[in-house]
Amino acid sequence: MKPRKFTRRQVIAATSAGFLGTMINLSFKPFTIVNNTQVKKLAINGGEKVHPGTWPQWPVWDQSAEPGLLDMFRSGRWWRGNGEHVVEFEKKYAELMGAKRCLATASGTTALLTALNVLGVDAGDEVLVSPFTFIATYNVIFAHKALPVFVDSDPETFLIDPKKIEARITNRTVAIVPVHIYGLPVDMDSVNKVAKSHNLKVIEDACQAWLAEYRGKKTGTLADLGCFSFQNSKHLAAGEGGAILGNDEDLMDRCNAYHNCGRPYGAMKPVSGNAYNGLNYRMQQSQALILMSQMKRILKDNDVRLSNALYLDKKLKEIPGIVPYKLAEGATRAVYHMYPFRYIMEKFNNVPKEKFIQALNAEGIPCGSGYGKQNKDGLIEEAFASRGYKRLFSETRLKQWREENQLPGNDLLCDQAVTFYQSILLGSRSDMDDIANAIAKIYENRASLV
Repeated sequence: MKPRKFTRRQVIAATSAGFLGTMINLSFKPFTIVNNTQVKKLAINGGEKVHPGTWPQWPVWDQSAEPGLLDMFRSGRWWRGNGEHVVEFEKKYAELMGAKRCLATASGTTALLTALNVLGVDAGDEVLVSPFTFIATYNVIFAHKALPVFVDSDPETFLIDPKKIEARITNRTVAIVPVHIYGLPVDMDSVNKVAKSHNLKVIEDACQAWLAEYRGKKTGTLADLGCFSFQNSKHLAAGEGGAILGNDEDLMDRCNAYHNCGRPYGAMKPVSGNAYNGLNYRMQQSQALILMSQMKRILKDNDVRLSNALYLDKKLKEIPGIVPYKLAEGATRAVYHMYPFRYIMEKFNNVPKEKFIQALNAEGIPCGSGYGKQNKDGLIEEAFASRGYKRLFSETRLKQWREENQLPGNDLLCDQAVTFYQSILLGSRSDMDDIANAIAKIYENRASLV
């Protein structure tokens, strides 16, 4: 199996540098010069860093949560079956997100697994999915012995291209999984319109999109079900954890039963024992308490990220070869689990993206390359070669899948994408100037990188 190229958590782990602004003067934008040496020589070539300090760390612990956690541990009520905190979190998160119901789960992955199962995804089915995403989005489809069918990305928005969905539908397609990657909202009106016309279910992968908005409504509330992650890197973090949002009582009752070993819930037929299909995907009491503590900061943090992201948008688009993300039609608020832009190497004297990233890191600005071309991952061929997939899908269908698995938009996006981790956006306005000035400095000195 070929090695997978995922850099998100590597980027997160590498995120560590503070704030000291250095303004530079370029022909295309009047910057203030602080140090001529810094303009003339890149840090990667031995010059001074634009940003020599440290960046905010993540996650941030709230000490006020400690007494409640200690009381819970001393009580022995550690799991949701005999505790109250998970239910309390579910109520508060549903209210925060504007949904009727919330079900807390062990992770974002288990939220997706539960949603797919309850919405009827089964062995031999096909599910349309975004290719520019974390591996869990399509791993859960494989876990159901279904076929993930990738729909090309729009390089401008970093998201699934709704115009290309319909062409990928077959008589086996049962669902669509659009991904609000990096907290950038997908054009859900267009996705839902195609889904409705073909009687398909829609599951929002909102695992990176807490409080993002589409036409004023929160992502994760715009489809049959919406799934979230509370892994350590997330804006709302508990080490691990996840949630499903939904407005259909029957669906949410079935989600609850499935995630709790098949125990009936709500209006389900009151039978004894574990009468329904299910697994153990429950959230722990400790996770719920941590999440309720972290909820105290998420609104303010998101406002800071948004303000800084919009400022960066204006600064970066003035630099040749740097193209910030574009919000999709109908998106009204992004939340920036990553701040993404595209690097056009032709404008930088054909300096490869990897070299540009090295140079930017050297200036004290941690960044990464985003997701790889995961539709070409060796894991997929490994699944296709298994006994199960050979039984479920004809060689003709798998050959057709391979032929159609050409995603030029996504290839271009993977080749050009550069990202900043979310905690960088919690800095000051002058910190954002450091980012812009470091990139502009690299542009001005691009010839020295060849």
